[in-house]
Amino acid sequence: MLSDIELELVPRSRREAVDFDNLGFGNVFCDHMFSMEWEDAEWHRPRIIPYGPITMEPCNAALHYGQSVFEGMKAFRGGDGRVRIFRPDMNARRLAASCDRLCVPQVDPEMFLAGIERLVSVDQAWIPARRGESLYIRPIIFSNESHLEVRPSRSFRMLVMTSPVRSYFDESMPAVTLKVEDTYTRAAPGGTGAAKTGGNYAGSLYPAELARREGYMQVLWLDGIEHRYVEEVGAMNIFFRVNGHIVTPELRGSILPGITRDAVITLLRENGHEVVERRIRIDEIVDASRNGALEEAFGAGTAAVISPVGTMAYKGEEIRVNANASGPVTQWLYDQITGIQLGEQQDPHGWCRVLPI
Repeated sequence: MLSDIELELVPRSRREAVDFDNLGFGNVFCDHMFSMEWEDAEWHRPRIIPYGPITMEPCNAALHYGQSVFEGMKAFRGGDGRVRIFRPDMNARRLAASCDRLCVPQVDPEMFLAGIERLVSVDQAWIPARRGESLYIRPIIFSNESHLEVRPSRSFRMLVMTSPVRSYFDESMPAVTLKVEDTYTRAAPGGTGAAKTGGNYAGSLYPAELARREGYMQVLWLDGIEHRYVEEVGAMNIFFRVNGHIVTPELRGSILPGITRDAVITLLRENGHEVVERRIRIDEIVDASRNGALEEAFGAGTAAVISPVGTMAYKGEEIRVNANASGPVTQWLYDQITGIQLGEQQDPHGWCRVLPI
């Protein structure tokens, strides 16, 4: 499969101009990107090419009707020097599900993984070595057809770009602060909430901006019908530890089936924790906070990994969790997952794809 991928290298790398001591998140991109096109009912010409602007007509259907899907994963350089990508097979499966929901042609999982492996291998010098930093990998598939009919497009392009990144949240902050959103809606039953598509994020920007103006880092979304049930945070899935038990919203089609979420549930259950996936009323969390039963809250996601939640603002009341610090289960999960990603912990499930670099 790797031999089918054409390779066009840049004459000179831009890496030396990058300040690796002050990385942002997704604002610096590596030398190359993976590209291929869908025409005549099949994917054509997979290749690695120099990263740069692409040509697109103003009437491209992706710009008008949002027919695009994307994914996000990370590559890590461990202390042993080896490069690992965390659970890319699950990203391939989730991308396929998103493609189905948005009438986008699926990509063969083997080609998906081969393209990413080749791209990361070519630009492996860009992978940060500092703990907490990684190489973020962003595949995207979008309409490549110029038309204004409201219909599925017939041609598409897939790109994969990579970016050396710091931690998603400011590590100087002890815990994430959330505003519980009970007016605006991220997704509704029957919508695209379980798909990774740009429209889901576009609709979340305004409420998130309002939350930031009030001093909160992210939005905690409630269900789109009653605004009573917890769903997810803007950049991660949410978990609560109440009276020693772990609860998290069940997958009902309106929240993203997180890959880190799945790892969290697996690790917790294997280590004797009861994890219940169910509908969770926000009033239940408020009551648990008031009576001292709410012991921990944390988010799980590719960008955030495991992030403790210290404050949740709801209807004029601030819910404080574990003195605004990381709790024991939260910290244990962070250590376990980052340890697996860096090759410091055993990987019994084979979650990491180790690259032959």
